[in-house]
Amino acid sequence: MPGTFSLIGIRRQPSALVSTLMLLMTGVMLAGCSGGDFGRTREDFRNDDMHRWLGAEATGSVGLKASQFQLTDGERQLRDQAYPFIEPPHSRPAWKAVFGDYQVLASPWRAQKVAFDRTAYGRQLIDEPHRSDASRYSQLIDDVRDDITRFEPFYATAGRVLELDRKRNASLAHVSQLSPRERADAVARMEENTLIVQWVQQCLERRVSSYRWGLERLVVQGPDNIAAEADRLINELARLSANPPIAIEPIAGVTISSRG
Repeated sequence: MPGTFSLIGIRRQPSALVSTLMLLMTGVMLAGCSGGDFGRTREDFRNDDMHRWLGAEATGSVGLKASQFQLTDGERQLRDQAYPFIEPPHSRPAWKAVFGDYQVLASPWRAQKVAFDRTAYGRQLIDEPHRSDASRYSQLIDDVRDDITRFEPFYATAGRVLELDRKRNASLAHVSQLSPRERADAVARMEENTLIVQWVQQCLERRVSSYRWGLERLVVQGPDNIAAEADRLINELARLSANPPIAIEPIAGVTISSRG
């Protein structure tokens, strides 16, 4: 019997060693993931002002300076709600969203910007592996419906921010000992907010164009009765984007419309 226990102990040693090595490898992999591997957004990049760059990009792209003022709660919310519209729409399986692909994007006013490609969304939707044509239609419908759902909250925030900017602008003439730097930062922040709303308006027009192109190709390659629902939602998004609930005076020298 003592011999038997000895043999069992010997046989268990390699197993324990393998387990230890596996734990070490797992720890290394997890440590790597936390640093932003696999396309994940780095945790140290996530913060309350992670979308602050939108204002600087918008103003910088038209030759204006960004404001040095801290963001108000409303201005921060405006930028947070704007980014999902500014980010190109993604046609991809839900599991890919786990890895994320947050990126800083060029505004549509950049002289060196890449020309808008209305076919990119549809080609990705068609090329991405799906179980059936119906699942492609479902993905398109989900993407358009998400935009419709975001529309009202974004413009509600935009309306509040721009109304406060009108009051801010009116108050500039009455603030005692207002320095040139303070005035410049106030004006720059108002320009930032306006340009961000205009940026979203352009992106909405482009999304409608992209969705239409994608639906047309789906109908040709895999006709399905569900296409009628996709068409209805795209038309609804087009109606909303063509009639935004707030009117905005364009910044001098900046064109709003850029239909695809």
